[in-house]
Amino acid sequence: MSPRPDQPSRQRTGRRPGNPETREAILAAARAAFAERGYDATPIRAVAAAAGVDPALVHHYFGAKEELFRAAMAIPIDPAELVPRVLAGGAGEVGERLVRTFLAVWDSPVGAAAVALLRSAVSNQWTARLLREFLTTQILRRVLDQLDLDPAEAPLRGALVATQIAGLAMMRYVIRLEPVASASPDTLAATIGPTVQRYLTGPLEAS
Repeated sequence: MSPRPDQPSRQRTGRRPGNPETREAILAAARAAFAERGYDATPIRAVAAAAGVDPALVHHYFGAKEELFRAAMAIPIDPAELVPRVLAGGAGEVGERLVRTFLAVWDSPVGAAAVALLRSAVSNQWTARLLREFLTTQILRRVLDQLDLDPAEAPLRGALVATQIAGLAMMRYVIRLEPVASASPDTLAATIGPTVQRYLTGPLEAS
């Protein structure tokens, strides 16, 4: 009896899994480009060229530029989902809602990644640049653009807000200064929120 012919192998269906080496090469190129040029001045094609791939492949792996930026920084949150919470309810209480929203993220399971990024930014220049770009372009700009502000004042207002937010994160989660470290989010939002609100919408000149 002749041997039974081998059965043809089944073909796998669905999207072909990405090449981990290619993905990591794109992320490495993105981190370097965003840190050196900044978010606004870094086009997808520049990242693709540095990684030695076609721009379409970058879009295939990561989608739009802001998604690539979040992946490069390993940020587990989407500012496009958080900022509307801050802006909901009018401009008069944006400061308090901003503090409350940040605390909700940092106190959640994904907060550990944000704290690790903050720790790294203290000692690593590239990480510090990336964190600055993230805060400026993905968080503060989204908030400031929705407020009726003098465009000439917006950069200073955003930087002042960042001093409060970053300082709060450092004292509560890294240095763990008491009683800030154990204070309730309601207490911190009520006490720090008005200062953030003044930086956002109050007068900047000395009285």
